[in-house]
Amino acid sequence: MSKNVSIKYALDWTTVFFYVALVFMGWISIYGASYEFDQSSIFDWNQRAGKQFVWILTAFVLGGMLLLVDYKMYNFFAYIIYAAIMLLLIVTIFIAPDIKGSRSWLVLGPISFQPAELAKMATALALSKFMSSYNYKLKNWKDLIPLALIVLLPFVLIVLQKETGSALVFAAFLLMFYREGMNGIILLLTLFAVLLFVIVIRFSIIPIQVDQGTLGIVLSMGLILLVQFVYAFFVTKHRKEASFLLLGTLGLTLISIVLNIWFKVNFDYVALFVVIASCIYWIFVELFNRFKKYWMLVLISIGSVVFCFSSDYLFDKVLEPHQQIRIKVLLNMENDLTGAGYNVNQSKIAIGSGGFWGKGFLNGTQTKLNYVPEQDTDFIFCTVGEEHGFWGSTLVLVVYWLLLMRLLRIAERQRETFNRVYAYCVASILFFHLMINVGMVLGIMPVIGIPLPFFSYGGSSLWGFTIMLFILLRLDASRLERMR
Repeated sequence: MSKNVSIKYALDWTTVFFYVALVFMGWISIYGASYEFDQSSIFDWNQRAGKQFVWILTAFVLGGMLLLVDYKMYNFFAYIIYAAIMLLLIVTIFIAPDIKGSRSWLVLGPISFQPAELAKMATALALSKFMSSYNYKLKNWKDLIPLALIVLLPFVLIVLQKETGSALVFAAFLLMFYREGMNGIILLLTLFAVLLFVIVIRFSIIPIQVDQGTLGIVLSMGLILLVQFVYAFFVTKHRKEASFLLLGTLGLTLISIVLNIWFKVNFDYVALFVVIASCIYWIFVELFNRFKKYWMLVLISIGSVVFCFSSDYLFDKVLEPHQQIRIKVLLNMENDLTGAGYNVNQSKIAIGSGGFWGKGFLNGTQTKLNYVPEQDTDFIFCTVGEEHGFWGSTLVLVVYWLLLMRLLRIAERQRETFNRVYAYCVASILFFHLMINVGMVLGIMPVIGIPLPFFSYGGSSLWGFTIMLFILLRLDASRLERMR
């Protein structure tokens, strides 16, 4: 029979401490960001700090209630919770009002709520349920298909709500997949795709010569050939074949340059021809030498070519105009300091003006004069940098780092697959939010509008992260149930 240890002793109080510390620091920062000179108290319910205090109290109550639920219920109802949240996302598309170009907020009287914040928790539960099913192992591509479908459904629904930034958070689940056995090549391919996208978009506006191709396509094709060479030379150790590829590429490039002396050569077509020729070359190497190692390389190369030539279409059709401008500003394609680049520019000014020690609590001029838009939500971190300087920003990041390390420790000590997978989901999502939010405030990530966990103003975000974390704490507490 099982003996239940009291939740008071089984609960990971270290994680609770980090959670409360971040919530408290976030509340103070919200007060500092939204403070007005005639504001009397941090508890003023007419101001954002007072409203956030109410959300904090309700989040604490909600967290306590989640700890009282039998941990087996989260496993048992995982698919039902997922289905319910997906249905809510579908309903949101049709009934949510248009707020700043998106239809992602449900308005219930004075309260607005974003169901997308709950979708991350629901998806994590569904993935944990599926991956803990009997005899399931994430060993090959076929095993990944159902997991991809579970993730893609909320991703697509949130994109349809015009919330591409929130949808991108679901890419964080790739980190959990990798920990649970997914081939690392998928992560590398994801990074490779991002790099190709950036190269094509960034350099597509730079012509080699008039009507003779663009630098973006030539560089991207060159990168594909470089990957082929590195794979053959260093991975499969077929250095003779790799050398032939290099010589052939240099030869065709030299011939096209010489021909360009007499008539115009479109170097986009030359680069494309070289990549196609290389694919044919690897097919012959595969067939005649029976290496059986190059079919995947050929498929990846062809897929990369298709992706490169469709990147402009994806950029124009999938992303909203304001998102396109933000990416262009990040890549230095445009210098719009009064438009799309205004937020990031003012944020960097605010953080830089804080120096090492900061200007002091409630003394930030950038925030007090509202130079930084969304300074208590998506750009809350710039308030920390301005008021508390480098040391305050570092302290906040250290607390986040300690929380993430604690979550990884919790994940590693789980005896049940469901609990372990869910723990890695929570850690991955928190890491993704932290990396993107702080990165966009510092100007090294695109502005995609996602909150800083436990810090940014808003009940939806706080509730969403609280629910995720306290479900994990309840699952972790169950490890102390022992047989006697």
